[in-house]
Amino acid sequence: MEKVAAVITAAGRSERMGGKDKLLLPLGGKPLLAWCVDTLESCDLVDLIVIAVASENMPRYRRLVSERSWSKSLLCAGGARRQDSIAAGLEHVSDSSIVIVHDGDRPFLSQRMIEEGVSLARENGAAVAAVPVTDTIKEAGPDGNVRRTLDRDVLRAIQTPQVFCREWLMTAYAAMGDDVTDDAALVEAQGHLVHLYQGARDNLKVTEPEDLLIARAIARSKRGDS
Repeated sequence: MEKVAAVITAAGRSERMGGKDKLLLPLGGKPLLAWCVDTLESCDLVDLIVIAVASENMPRYRRLVSERSWSKSLLCAGGARRQDSIAAGLEHVSDSSIVIVHDGDRPFLSQRMIEEGVSLARENGAAVAAVPVTDTIKEAGPDGNVRRTLDRDVLRAIQTPQVFCREWLMTAYAAMGDDVTDDAALVEAQGHLVHLYQGARDNLKVTEPEDLLIARAIARSKRGDS
């Protein structure tokens, strides 16, 4: 069976969290990052986990890997931009045919999302978790006036995990130009079709303090706390 690796982005500066490293903040009795890494560690499909962290935070993450006895995980120095961290992580996955890319600040990764993403990527080359947009979305002009109202029935909010054939992802990163926030966009730019599959509403990205409050409520519900 083809080997599967995961690359986790964990090198952000957490500027909107007051400069605190949000991935080490407590969430439901363990560091925020531990939620998604624990899930990947326990998934039989995943052979290797590469966590890209800021160089100055490397000692703290080494302690975390040791404390949680993560046997599949290795650390690498990330970069200033998200894509730099992923590119650094890709240097360590040459033995893998499938690569899962996941944001370390999305704690509630599920086994179902991993398994479905890997299966679809093996079949289609690229699979990305997404959820339907529920809000009405309007396109605004520079003057603040509405240009048009978009059809939300065909819109999707993109999440991670994003799962790819490694060769597609490596080629896409080799051709990368400007800043990107979505790995699938790089693969799409190479002419490949990207398959969307169902993400989860609770698969939120913790960016601001308000997000952490929501995440802590979700964590309590998953542990069965009242």
